[in-house]
Amino acid sequence: MTDLTITRIDVFQATLPYSGGTYTLSRNRTYTSFDATFVRITTSTGLEGWGESTPFGSTYVAAHALGVRAGIAEIAPHLIGLDPRHVDRINEAMDDALAGHEAAKAAIDIACWDVFGKAVGMPVCDLLGGRTDVGLPIISSIGVGTPQEMRARVDEHRRRGYIGRSIKIAGEPAADAASIAAALADRQAGEMFLVDANGGLTVESALRMLRLLPAGLDFILEAPCATWRECVSLRRRTDVPIYFDELAVTDASIVQMMADDAVEGVNMKISKTGGLTRCRRVRDMCIAAGYTFSVQDTVGSDISFAAIVHMGQTVPERYLRCILETRDMVTLKTADGPFEVVDGRVKAPVLPGLGITPRMDVMGEAVASYF
Repeated sequence: MTDLTITRIDVFQATLPYSGGTYTLSRNRTYTSFDATFVRITTSTGLEGWGESTPFGSTYVAAHALGVRAGIAEIAPHLIGLDPRHVDRINEAMDDALAGHEAAKAAIDIACWDVFGKAVGMPVCDLLGGRTDVGLPIISSIGVGTPQEMRARVDEHRRRGYIGRSIKIAGEPAADAASIAAALADRQAGEMFLVDANGGLTVESALRMLRLLPAGLDFILEAPCATWRECVSLRRRTDVPIYFDELAVTDASIVQMMADDAVEGVNMKISKTGGLTRCRRVRDMCIAAGYTFSVQDTVGSDISFAAIVHMGQTVPERYLRCILETRDMVTLKTADGPFEVVDGRVKAPVLPGLGITPRMDVMGEAVASYF
């Protein structure tokens, strides 16, 4: 194997405006833009790899953009001289340098996989286990709105070819029930819906909301409550399938889900989990448990989407519900690559690595460099 080591790590920052103006989650959390961090790894052979980590503000999970860049500052000096193809060893080195802070580690890990693929002339999805020969169904993310707004937004995304919808609810039972019913009113065959509370419900308000819904609505309830105990308590009281998201962050949490028989599936978000290496492990654990799941990220631009597509392309079709089209959520294009969505589906390209070319005019000058 040719010697190949990390010689330099550069960090870039960009602001990604939300494409819909203001994005609203439960508990009146609003966002108009997202602070993105990009990592470029340069190696001793001249190969470069890119990764992205864009937290959903600072009120979604315990991650924020300044923390991502501060975490990289702690980690990066410890990686100079290591082989980026040895992804598990890279992750061990990151853990030795900094406990937790998965969002900071994610961008570095993704960049290592990009280098790995380029070094051996293979797409990342093939290195992650091999691609499936299916188009990956795309899901859109729709913020909280009135019932009329929700129905209109779902129809807009339907006309644009999206197969799935992640619709947000605010936490008030009657209003949420009306929004869900409106969003699903025109449901077409083959469409799937995630109803995402982002931890904003209590068990009581969730049960009241579910009782107010018309019979027969087909959806998955995502991240209903803020705590593990509440979510498990709710699951014992309803036959609506439940996914964990904010609570599904570590290997240990996946093991605990299995032990508690807590969910029917998870939303696997790459930056929240800590990168593709850790997502690969979560993927295999979920498949072993018989969980279905989606592959997403909190938010992000083209580089984030490329990582999502490559991971999603490795999931057996029967277990994959959807992948998130993060590019739809922002107005800034940060990289180019053949990731066309056709009839609501996308496939990973056959190019080496992630298959993306960053737009350096958008990246600008590095905000930090380590060598």
